Amino acid sequence: MVDWVRLELHVDTFDDAAFEPRLDRARESGIAFTTMAELGDTPAHRRALYDLNRTCSADIPDRGAFYTYDEYLAQRIEVPTFSAEGVVLATLEGEWIGMSTTSLHPDEGYAFSEMTGVLAPHRGRGLSLALKLLAIRFVRSAGYERLITFHHPRNTSAIAMNRRLGFVDPPAERQPG
Repeated sequence: MVDWVRLELHVDTFDDAAFEPRLDRARESGIAFTTMAELGDTPAHRRALYDLNRTCSADIPDRGAFYTYDEYLAQRIEVPTFSAEGVVLATLEGEWIGMSTTSLHPDEGYAFSEMTGVLAPHRGRGLSLALKLLAIRFVRSAGYERLITFHHPRNTSAIAMNRRLGFVDPPAERQPG
């Protein structure tokens, strides 16, 4: 059994300005950012999101088999916590090359970072950090103060990126029993 690394960020105290240069550099290099809401939550875009998510998830340690498309729709999109505004996409010349998906959990009082990933040929350019910055802004604009995430302990690059953004271990009272 894996002891997942659980992290949280208080978005109301997050300093966007410290990370804005990453977003600017990405845009200057030709990367565009959009959301599923802006593009349209269509069957074709859902399929494209699934394909991107599946490809990016392949690098997660011990991930196992990815959802089938129907499972993905049922468990990740056709649920009350899904928000098309919370699907941030990085594109290059119209190709989807990165994503950050965030779900909203009003009953629990938090937003959850489902997945942030960039296709392998486009990694190492700060795109994950830029995507996560836009996801944090979405969480704040949706009225949430807390963004949580968890990672496999061997997913060190994702953990390091989140810690760089200011994610910390949750207080003991919110740690799993």
